[in-house]
Amino acid sequence: MRILPLTLLTLACLAFVTSSPAQDFKVGVARADITPAEPIRLAGYASRTKPHESVDQPIWVKALALQDNAGATSIIITADTIGTPRWFNDTLASRIEQELKVPRERFLFANSHSHSTPIIHQSLTAMYGLNEIETKAVEAYTKSFLEKSFAVAADAVKNLEPATLDFGKSEATFAGNRRQFGPKGVGFGINPNGAVDHEVPVLRVTRSDGTVKAILFGYACHCTTPGAGPEVSGDWAGHAMANLEQTYAGSTALFITGCGADANPNPRGSIILARAHGLHLAGAVARALTVPMRPVKGAITASFGRADLPLAPLPDRAYYEAKLQDKAPAVQRYAQEHLAKMDRGEKFITSYDAPVQVLRFGNAFTMVGLSGETCVDYALRLRRELPDERLWVAGYCNDVFCYVPSMRILTEGGYEADFSMMYYGFPTRFAPEVENALVGKALELVKKTATP
Repeated sequence: MRILPLTLLTLACLAFVTSSPAQDFKVGVARADITPAEPIRLAGYASRTKPHESVDQPIWVKALALQDNAGATSIIITADTIGTPRWFNDTLASRIEQELKVPRERFLFANSHSHSTPIIHQSLTAMYGLNEIETKAVEAYTKSFLEKSFAVAADAVKNLEPATLDFGKSEATFAGNRRQFGPKGVGFGINPNGAVDHEVPVLRVTRSDGTVKAILFGYACHCTTPGAGPEVSGDWAGHAMANLEQTYAGSTALFITGCGADANPNPRGSIILARAHGLHLAGAVARALTVPMRPVKGAITASFGRADLPLAPLPDRAYYEAKLQDKAPAVQRYAQEHLAKMDRGEKFITSYDAPVQVLRFGNAFTMVGLSGETCVDYALRLRRELPDERLWVAGYCNDVFCYVPSMRILTEGGYEADFSMMYYGFPTRFAPEVENALVGKALELVKKTATP
């Protein structure tokens, strides 16, 4: 195992000498530690009932500010967190627009979706059953996280300096399709024949002296390696960033999750495996930095919109009453909440307007930021629909509101299609038209950013 860090160091030296000379951008980076200082419940697993006990590694919120040669500034924030809900992103985007003068379409918030990070206020709350003390701890943590998110954006904008941008791709292979088919339907496991996205997109930011200032990279997989353990951790994504920052001294590594809602790390089950997967991914990123990359030239163009995602017909009262008998406390809470809404005469939502964002980096590549927990089919379809585009398709951006299954997954059934929406408080599953609605909006926004 000791040879791997040395290999990364060798690759880092090669990356240094292959930097492109022209500088068409100004770039700033900043970070803030969001590791909880007090005991707090961790997110992502209903089986966890106690606050965290230890810290495997610090967790971070980081910002990358990019100003193109036309003077337009874009900000990408990445965070080691399960996911931020709409109110969080809307509040942050509004403040960034008012105080930093960066419009909504030029601000993207990306969540790593680590299941070893604190619960975020009003995100997946049906899953946890928090008591009053736990709720106050989550609210306080979320407030601090929100303030730090703005602070890093502001600091990144203040620290702009000339830089070059280069884009490349690599591959990592530890993600496995988790939808395992059996006699009782679709369950959790590893499906060796299932679709997986192994692509690792990489954006390198290089200072005028040739050193690496920042590395933005992605991968499509759940951050669930340790399972429901008591440790705070960025999981494999956090360890990949830490490895890269150690290898490329003075750099900031930022991670964006791809469309990995139906993928799990393989193998999984311990912090040791999270570290191993992180080293594997860091090596993949380093490989991308050592081969000729595509220089980013020209302006960054941006667009932002919302896709109206339809839900299936609403169930009747008997559906929720039956859920009261479920063995899982989270499902019981879900049923109680919706029955109470019925008793109050409240209307249930019949669709959800999901954010979709596009950032086009000149003629080098186009980033499509999808919200929600999007499955691999969305990335694969967008690449089929846009074969002439160099796409970077991300999930878990701007609003992590629910799983967004594809038409195929809705037909097959299983957790992503039939059960996950309960934890997010949705009254029913999505309708089959959801895939075309989301892809259609993404295609519209990609076309909007294209230069004549």
